[in-house]
Amino acid sequence: MKRANLLALAAAPLALFAAAPALAETPAFAETPATTEVAAALPATSGHGPALWKVADEDTTIYLFGTIHVLPQGIEWYDPTIAEALEGSDMIVTEIKMDPASETRLQQLSMTLGVLPQGTTLRSLLTPEQTIAYEAALAKIGAPPAAFDQLKPWLAGLTLSIIPLMRQGYDPNSGVEKVLLAKAGTKGQDALETPEFQLGIFDGMPREGQIAFLMEAVASMDEVKPMLDRMVAEWVKGDAEALAAIMNEGMTDPAVAEALLFARNANWAEWIDARLDQPGSLFVAVGAGHLAGPKSVQEYLAQKGIAVTRVK
Repeated sequence: MKRANLLALAAAPLALFAAAPALAETPAFAETPATTEVAAALPATSGHGPALWKVADEDTTIYLFGTIHVLPQGIEWYDPTIAEALEGSDMIVTEIKMDPASETRLQQLSMTLGVLPQGTTLRSLLTPEQTIAYEAALAKIGAPPAAFDQLKPWLAGLTLSIIPLMRQGYDPNSGVEKVLLAKAGTKGQDALETPEFQLGIFDGMPREGQIAFLMEAVASMDEVKPMLDRMVAEWVKGDAEALAAIMNEGMTDPAVAEALLFARNANWAEWIDARLDQPGSLFVAVGAGHLAGPKSVQEYLAQKGIAVTRVK
């Protein structure tokens, strides 16, 4: 899966990594705040805003809204239709809890699960050719060769994915979930998954897979922002089909797509099916990649005979 798909659409923990110790200790990261210049540089957009769907029965309404976990400042997307759906809901549901306590827990987990055993360094796991490419990537962000030596390859890969975007103006604090939760105020909050589960997807990869994941991050550092810019443009327009087409360009690893998208989509469809048995109104906000393309949440719901209506 292309790194832009992962960052924008699939893995919510990335929206919280900006405050993680591995990033905070990188001077090049800390010295480059997001700016509105990135939003101005995105491709021109037109349309009706991000897509919104609804599942309902006689006493339950569940809105489905696709998010992008990191955005530049200055992207205008929160419109009256989204506001009405959120304000009329009893609860907001995200992939994982995103309150301060959960963010702290995620950071602690990342530095527990993501640290190599004592006596092993990240660069010792790489071939000489991989080491050269990896150190060149670190140099691009102004980090010394040993900066992430204690991290497992998957956490180093995630870190090298988010730092360049942050330096080019993408900001987790402008991410859609952060905005929605702020506007939700005192509404109840729930989550579809736990930080342990989401980080476990990465930590459960075999070492060879983790190294391949890291080296893909190294190789794609210069490609992530242009692709993410394209995704954001289609998301803002509400063009789910175009968004899915861009995503499909990056679906190069079936195993990763299954773990990060398809299996989770099936699980969430089960959750929605069960939740329809309880009265009330929910606003479910998940990465937009889960609500577009083949094997989307909507497709799994349709297989269960549950109708999904597009609101906008």
